This record gives sequence, C-alpha cells and structure tokens, in this order.
Amino acid sequence: MQALRSITVIAIAIPLALAAGASSADPRSDYLLHCAGCHQPNGLGLPPEVPSLVGPLGAIASSSEGRDYLARVPGASQAPLTDDELAAVLNWILTEFNGDTLPEDFRPLRGKEIGKSRSNVLSDPVRLRNELWPDLDDAT
Repeated sequence: MQALRSITVIAIAIPLALAAGASSADPRSDYLLHCAGCHQPNGLGLPPEVPSLVGPLGAIASSSEGRDYLARVPGASQAPLTDDELAAVLNWILTEFNGDTLPEDFRPLRGKEIGKSRSNVLSDPVRLRNELWPDLDDAT
C-alpha cells in the first residue's frame, strides 16, 4: 500500500514540476501562448478587430506615451505574466515584427516600467491609438 501511495505522489508531482518549469518560457513561447491566439503567430492579427503587431509599433514605442500604451492594452496588461516577462514579450514583438520601424536609439522596455503602466488598463485602446497616432494605417 505504501508503494502505491509513493507511485501516486510521484505521478502527481512530475506533471506539476513540468508545468512549473513551463511557466518560465522564453518570450517567443510566451507570445505564442498568450498573444498568438488573437494576433496570429506571424503577428498580422485580423484587422480591424484584432490589430496587426507588424510595422507600426516601432513608431509607437518611440515615445513615452507609446511605451505606456503598449503595457496598458488589455490583452497585454491582463496577460498572466510577470512584469519582466511581459517586458520581454513586448521587446520580442518590437524587434521581431517591428525592427524596421524602431528608432535607432530604442531602449528595451523594462519590467519596472511595465509594472507602472499595466495597472491602468485601457478601456478603449483603439480610440487612444487613433488620438495619439492618427497617421498610422487604420488597418493596424
């Protein structure tokens, strides 16, 4: 009976240990797990309902308002990631999908910066984006 209990404990412990290890994925994996369901693996989204993450974010990330905006978008701000993990995902999106539009002096987002912004979730990110960046393509 003791051996059966030990086997049961091990059978439960192994999947839990594997799940705990999976929670600290790399930024690309976190993107695929938490963002790609809507924005697609290639970041193109389904405009206009789901904006593309390809191209225009480099211009947005060049200002303090834009950096704040990226952390406040509901899908980002409410993702089950730490501030550092979310910063890593956003930086991955910016370099992977927006490298051509990032300013030369781009500074990667930091977890501390994300933490300050993400608690103030945007109720209407499209409206704010159109107010702050009216020249961006409406399809993005």
